[in-house]
Amino acid sequence: MSQPIVYVLCAATSLACAVLLWRGYRQSGVRLLFWSSLCFGGLALENVFLILDLVIFPDVPLSLTRRLIGLASLALLLYGLVWESK
Repeated sequence: MSQPIVYVLCAATSLACAVLLWRGYRQSGVRLLFWSSLCFGGLALENVFLILDLVIFPDVPLSLTRRLIGLASLALLLYGLVWESK
């Protein structure tokens, strides 16, 4: 019973990080904050899909979708780290 609570808290934490990073980007204009906020927004979406996959729709296989969202999120951060540092 405590697993759904942990999943929701993880999604909320990722979303809070995304919002704070986005606000930092809007104030300072540092591009790395932009890419980081996109990454954490994607990780929040991945956590929402985790809740959908394991709690709400346990019979529907959504693990591939979750992993692709996580991969895309980290790829955004990697892009920001590599190409925006120049």
